[in-house]
Amino acid sequence: MADVKVPVLGESITEATLGEWLKNPGDPVQLDEPIASLETDKVSVEVPSPVAGVMGDQLVKIGDTVEVGAVIAVVSEGGAAAAAPSPAPAAAPAPAPAAAPAPAASEAAALSPSVRRAVLETGVDPSTVQGTGKDGRLTKDDVIAAASAKPAPAATPAPAAAPAASSASGRKEERVKMTRLRQTVAKRLKEAQNTAAMLTTFNDVDMTAVIEARAKYKDLFEKKHGVRLGFMGFFVKAACMALKDIPGVNGSIEGDEIVYHDYCDISVAVSAPQGLVVPVIRDAETLSVAGIEKTIGDFGKRAKDGTLKMEEMKGGTFTISNGGVFGSLMSTPIINPPQSAVLGLHRIEDRPVVRDGQVVVRPMMYLALSYDHRLVDGREAVTFLVALKNAIEDPTRLLIDL
Repeated sequence: MADVKVPVLGESITEATLGEWLKNPGDPVQLDEPIASLETDKVSVEVPSPVAGVMGDQLVKIGDTVEVGAVIAVVSEGGAAAAAPSPAPAAAPAPAPAAAPAPAASEAAALSPSVRRAVLETGVDPSTVQGTGKDGRLTKDDVIAAASAKPAPAATPAPAAAPAASSASGRKEERVKMTRLRQTVAKRLKEAQNTAAMLTTFNDVDMTAVIEARAKYKDLFEKKHGVRLGFMGFFVKAACMALKDIPGVNGSIEGDEIVYHDYCDISVAVSAPQGLVVPVIRDAETLSVAGIEKTIGDFGKRAKDGTLKMEEMKGGTFTISNGGVFGSLMSTPIINPPQSAVLGLHRIEDRPVVRDGQVVVRPMMYLALSYDHRLVDGREAVTFLVALKNAIEDPTRLLIDL
């Protein structure tokens, strides 16, 4: 028998929540095959089997808090070899039924917690869906897309039971325990409001030049670099330039000291199945637009797969959050402590503006900079936004560092 222990989860992280069992007692497991999923403050972590064998007793329940090093299950060594031949004789008289369970079981073992939940909710057979994630793994979007493509009759039985429950009980409520990630987000955001003297300043930016540049070069850019040319690359580069001019926006307060950073580690908010995560683009000031886009694209893909690493979300000197992808017109983003500022991007929409005495229609975006007034003065915040606005409206400035 081999003990399955909670692995080291990262610096200063001592416990996690058992999110899901990926193997049941009696299931064959391979060496290093994931058998459980843990939820930490920021990411989901898979617990691998220490040996090849058969899954034994599960010592904790889903939702339980477990500490690093704690034994959560046992695996009987060597049992996998004995278990494997068993299905073979059954496969002879009935090849078709025997073949069906095998792909489903192997597919289920490879699913992340968010994908497994989507499978249960939609009723989609994962063995029939082509995965677009890393190494062909299914993502939540794959399952949702497959569910949307399913014929209507498959969904008919579920609604039949729902009205009966609804009519019998009237109004309904559902109580769901907050995930560890959501608890941590709530705690940190409230701490930010309680600690920082937060203030938000706004500006707007004409996106004409960036849109034209993107339309002109997007095909060549993708062909050369293997990644799409988006808007975030321009904004990250522009932010790095502005942060050099206004170092307080890139600083933080530690005790009675102000820490100024001569590098730009830009945190970018990325949507993941379990909530918003904020991985960090290290030394963003040294990267090209292509390098930034590749990094963000990789973050987004791995956030959906649940494979972001804990160390990739630590640190950060400044945050950019793009609510525009969800249709937000304007917002007041909350600082990500201990950073002193966060930039909020919003949707682009055609609006009338005055240019050279004439009213014209231009694609405009509102910018919002929330900042810690203990460290950043209003003049500095406004100057930062103006510098950012100038760089986006005239992208040549990004090339000549002006």
